[in-house]
Amino acid sequence: MQKKTLFNNNTISKLSDEELLSFHKESGKNIYIGELFNRYLPLLYGVCLKYLKNNDSAQDAVMQLFENLLFKIADYEIDEFRTWVYSAAKNHCLQILRKEEQYITIDLLDNVVEFDEIPSILEEDDYNEQKKMLMSCLNELPEKQRVSITYFFINELSYAEIVDKTGYTLKHVKSYIQNGKRNLKNCLEKKG
Repeated sequence: MQKKTLFNNNTISKLSDEELLSFHKESGKNIYIGELFNRYLPLLYGVCLKYLKNNDSAQDAVMQLFENLLFKIADYEIDEFRTWVYSAAKNHCLQILRKEEQYITIDLLDNVVEFDEIPSILEEDDYNEQKKMLMSCLNELPEKQRVSITYFFINELSYAEIVDKTGYTLKHVKSYIQNGKRNLKNCLEKKG
């Protein structure tokens, strides 16, 4: 008779997290997990909003997390649900961000700062000796640096556009441009 009273919403809401997990494992009833998720919904939403920085994306992530864990939760050994579900939400958001890495937007100021550092040689119309040296040094760069430098400074593409065109990660594009600029500078100093 006592188990039937557990299905009463007032009774379920009084159970501890540990009791809810235990009853779920024993019975397989999702009502217990539903109560747990309801308790931690604000926490889950806050975590997802912190990482995804968008209300709709955060709401979607919470729903995906609930759907993913609903049937898998019995397989986990959970000591403290609050800590466990926080980690699960954080990891879920990080997976979403990794999948969407190529679509991360870049602050336009990055382009301005980087662009100001390019030698004014490229801006000159006539094909003079300095420009020949620069093009020669550019051709000596490793391919990924050369491609990134060309797209960024000559074609004036943004980081995101370079990521789209090349398939390189954002982190790699920034690195190739930074290293390419340094290598260009060293090469120009040797030739000059």
